[in-house]
Amino acid sequence: MSEHQAARSTTTGRTAKEPAPGATAARTAGSKKAAASKKATPEKAAAKRAATQTASTKSAATKKAATAKKATADKSTEKTPATKAAAEKTPATKKTTAKKTAATKTAAKKTAAKGAAGAKKATAAKQAAGTKPESQESKAERAARINDALAEVYYYAHPELDFENPFELLVATVLSAQTTDLRVNQTTPALFAKYPTPEDMAAADPEALEELIRPTGFFRSKAKSLLGLSAALRDDFGGTVPGTVEELVKLPGVGRKTAFVVLGNAFGVPGLTVDTHFGRLVRRWKLTEQTDAVKVEQEIDDLLPESEWTMFSHRTIFHGRRICHSRKPACGACPIAELCPSYGEGETDPEKAKKLLKYEMGGQPGQRLKPPADYPGRPAPPLPGRDQAAGAAR
Repeated sequence: MSEHQAARSTTTGRTAKEPAPGATAARTAGSKKAAASKKATPEKAAAKRAATQTASTKSAATKKAATAKKATADKSTEKTPATKAAAEKTPATKKTTAKKTAATKTAAKKTAAKGAAGAKKATAAKQAAGTKPESQESKAERAARINDALAEVYYYAHPELDFENPFELLVATVLSAQTTDLRVNQTTPALFAKYPTPEDMAAADPEALEELIRPTGFFRSKAKSLLGLSAALRDDFGGTVPGTVEELVKLPGVGRKTAFVVLGNAFGVPGLTVDTHFGRLVRRWKLTEQTDAVKVEQEIDDLLPESEWTMFSHRTIFHGRRICHSRKPACGACPIAELCPSYGEGETDPEKAKKLLKYEMGGQPGQRLKPPADYPGRPAPPLPGRDQAAGAAR
């Protein structure tokens, strides 16, 4: 055998019997990995068994809880003798309760129906009574009773304008439009001191006259009326005030109301003074429904004797100013409440009503600076002068 063949044979034999250096290293690493794998397997198995046991325990607990829940549900649905009896009675109880409720509702409906029917009947009766016209005799009787009652309360009723003669009363009445008698009474002393007669006033300077009567309001138109009527008295009646309605209403600024004030209080001629208070009260008393002063006068004239016209006017106006106010009547303090068909339109509480009273009824001064001797209240104070007003302001 040649050297070449021997070398080849030697190399081949080593290859067959011994692994190459690289292959040996690979086999070594694989063996270590397999060994490590064999060592880790028991630990993993133990962990897996533990997890399986835990899951089994949880599953068993869950099944046990479900079983207990089912048993409880079955037990709760199981009817005891008492429960069965109650269940058997329940339908009857429900029916009885339903019947009682229905009966109660029916009774309530019947009661409501009766109440509604009663209310309708009462309303119908009231409306029928309200729409039924009152006879003239009945109105006259009521008017007489009201007049008698007012005469007892206002025994001192009088014209609430200060005057000494017919001319002063005529002037004061013209000035009283759109203001109070009190303000007129506080204004006229200085006016009559400067112009005591129709001749004096007819010759007055318009601006000076306006300044004197300024406190009464609307002083320009009022000054024009005073100058006109004074000139008419001077020129047509010899400086005296006429004593008839027909003559008086011809004077500038003089209407029927002013004429009857002068006639009734300066000449003793009976007449009704239909001012705001008078008209308002006779309508509240249902003696008339008229709003026109002339128609009111005519209807009330027919209800009372002529001798009572003037004093009935005073008493009614007194009552309207002191108790039966326009916006807040003092019904609870009204001495003729039982005679008033409109009782309740105002304050009915006695204590609250007392606070609404005015003038002597409320313990306050009256409207006249020179009231009659039998007047039970205090005289009104004079109009403060400019110096007094300035001092009071300081």
